Amino acid sequence: MNHKRHIYKVLRQWKTNPKRKPLVLRGARQVGKTTAVNHFSKNYDHYISLNLERPQDADYFQNYKDVKTLVDALFLEHNISVKVISKTLLFIDEIQESPEAIALLRYFYEDLPQLHVIAAGSLLEHVMDKVKKFPVGRVSYLYVHPLNFLEYLEAKGQNQALEALYQIPLHDFAHTTLKKLFHEYAIIGGMPEVVNTYLEQNTLTALPEVYESIWLTYKDDVEKYANNNTNAVIIKHIMDTAHLYMDERIKFQNFGNSNYRSREVGEAMRNLNDARVIQLIYPTTVIEPPIKPDIKKSPRLQFLDTGLVNYELNIQASMLVLDDLSTAYKGAIIPHLITQELLSLNTLNYKKPNFWVREKTQSSSEVDLVVQYKDKIIPIEIKSGKEGKLKSLHQFVDRSNHPYAVRMYSGKFSIEEHTTPMGKKPYLLMNLPYYLGTKLEDYIDYFVTNHQLK
Repeated sequence: MNHKRHIYKVLRQWKTNPKRKPLVLRGARQVGKTTAVNHFSKNYDHYISLNLERPQDADYFQNYKDVKTLVDALFLEHNISVKVISKTLLFIDEIQESPEAIALLRYFYEDLPQLHVIAAGSLLEHVMDKVKKFPVGRVSYLYVHPLNFLEYLEAKGQNQALEALYQIPLHDFAHTTLKKLFHEYAIIGGMPEVVNTYLEQNTLTALPEVYESIWLTYKDDVEKYANNNTNAVIIKHIMDTAHLYMDERIKFQNFGNSNYRSREVGEAMRNLNDARVIQLIYPTTVIEPPIKPDIKKSPRLQFLDTGLVNYELNIQASMLVLDDLSTAYKGAIIPHLITQELLSLNTLNYKKPNFWVREKTQSSSEVDLVVQYKDKIIPIEIKSGKEGKLKSLHQFVDRSNHPYAVRMYSGKFSIEEHTTPMGKKPYLLMNLPYYLGTKLEDYIDYFVTNHQLK
């Protein structure tokens, strides 16, 4: 089953760009890179697909050192005339397996710009330093993620729900339906194979085998992520235990009740971060732009997909009976998923969200997310409960140079005016249903543009 991914819009723009460069798709394994290119290839008269994990395909880049000869050999093998080169798409999959192929990308751009070239790789960060002539400035990047909620609705054919989501502000009558659909998505996650299986069989009982297969694939890749044998052992330990710590900020030293040192765990974590399997999300302490991550402070862990984490935690069945998912697994699931939703929108550049902390000897404050909007940093708390319980949010607002704050929760959309308990500062609170994660920045724009303190 092929899904309508929002990257198709970018791919179409790339195809028609006269200054087009070879395009490199980046992202973890099994997020749909290959499927997306295979579908996009239907826009071409001719399509050549190589997978460099296959020796016979990798041999082209060993045997031919200039792109013109290489392309002549490929076109001959596939019975395509070089006269139609501009109507042909060449796809080089798993390009991280061949430093020679990566180095040649620049020459496709310089010597054969009429040929449309897309490459994909899931572990590129681990080979970049091994490529003597990495084609910096000669390629474009496109980042691919698991399906977000909008793409999930598209896959389900929920066109009316999609239409309702694009209406800003949301109509009250859409709330119940969208919340129900989002709960379904929040439980199973956005891995394409999982979504396919669920839509085909319409039952959670068919999914454990798929989750296990995906997770084992990542664990089998450990040697590729690792710099040495010790690093491989630590990476495996992290992958076996990390999901148990998704509700808290982590320390590298002795992570997962181990005896591993901070330096060793940090190196392993950064390798997993580069592979996009488990990422480090760092806090910021600033209240005015630009947002600067503080890598000296303890980070949170962000997994590739919330559905995979739910499976590892064995909480999917318990989530089925919850009306408010912001209470699931110590309140950690919805903040994790909203962070995943924001990451999914980063297709042309890769920028991780941040959270805000204020750490004092006697007390500390932590706001789930902060988003920069023009000259403002907007605090976002993700929790249910009454407005008066948003203690950390109030501490941010008291120090901020603007009156805007956001609370994401299970309730309906509304905008209210309040006063902080301690600083007695008036502020505007936008209550946003948590199924609007992919539309968060649009709603912040609507909020700031159309609402001011009275």
